[in-house]
Amino acid sequence: MNILGPDVLVFGVDDVEACCRFLIDYGLEPAGGGLFTALDGTGVKILDRSDPGLPPWDPPTANRLRKTVYGVADAATLQAIATELERDREVRRLPDGSLETTDDVGFALGFQVSVRRPLDLPAETVNAPGHVQRPANVTAVSTDFNAPPPRPRSLSHVVYFVPDTDKAEAFYVQRLGFRVSDRFTGMGPFLRPAGTQEHHTLFFIRTPAHMQGCEHFTFHMGGPSEVLEAGYAFAAKGYESFWGPGRHRFGSNWFWYFNSPMNCHVEFDADMDQHDDDWEPRVAPGMMEYSQLFLFERRDTWAPGGPPAPAAPEALPEDDAVSG
Repeated sequence: MNILGPDVLVFGVDDVEACCRFLIDYGLEPAGGGLFTALDGTGVKILDRSDPGLPPWDPPTANRLRKTVYGVADAATLQAIATELERDREVRRLPDGSLETTDDVGFALGFQVSVRRPLDLPAETVNAPGHVQRPANVTAVSTDFNAPPPRPRSLSHVVYFVPDTDKAEAFYVQRLGFRVSDRFTGMGPFLRPAGTQEHHTLFFIRTPAHMQGCEHFTFHMGGPSEVLEAGYAFAAKGYESFWGPGRHRFGSNWFWYFNSPMNCHVEFDADMDQHDDDWEPRVAPGMMEYSQLFLFERRDTWAPGGPPAPAAPEALPEDDAVSG
């Protein structure tokens, strides 16, 4: 099935204003109706948790993600999904033409012909001995101190806490055609749908049932420097860094996670690996050494000869450093 990846994440929250401000400061653009979008049109929708249009949420958790809407390539794919899933569950056809159903572990899913717009934007380039990518007199860093932080380009992936990762994996692989890219033993798989070569658009982390919900989501930036620049500006606005900046091993993506008022973490990421069907999934323990190649610690701005920077916060405990 030609599923491209997540188009929209729909949240039902307690403090709509705080969540909207968070997403604007993160770099998304208000698009009306509670929707906030990246440069390619993918985004996050914020509604009051009592909104009657939201799907129900049964597990006893503080999760605020109420629906994940996947973008598909065309109407034929949409029909194929409906035909497959109607064999054993209700599939609702909404007025906007999208589908709504529930996966095997209780998450509400939507499917729509994708809103993703093609992007024609340069990626970050690197000059190195033996491989110069930027022409002479083209600088990598701007001296415009008033330029705004870079904006997120595209919704990358979502990560779920689930009690039964085998059951969750089986549904997405056997019913929707996702493929496993890599796996953390005792934790869960990284998955990608057939319509993309991104290392993962979905990752499951095994947890007790009372924790089931969204652990984090992220948008792609234009490169590692954009992750650092956007994350630094975000932290300067008072948002609390949770993990990072750093770089993952599985997926190779750069990352920086923040706490959010949506009761999940929100990440900036960039430079994710691409895989085709010839790729053989790797298997490794879900430990800090396998989850990250390295980890930085943010400090306030300083300059040589100036006052010492304040002490950085302690590194994330090893048991928590497992996200994708």
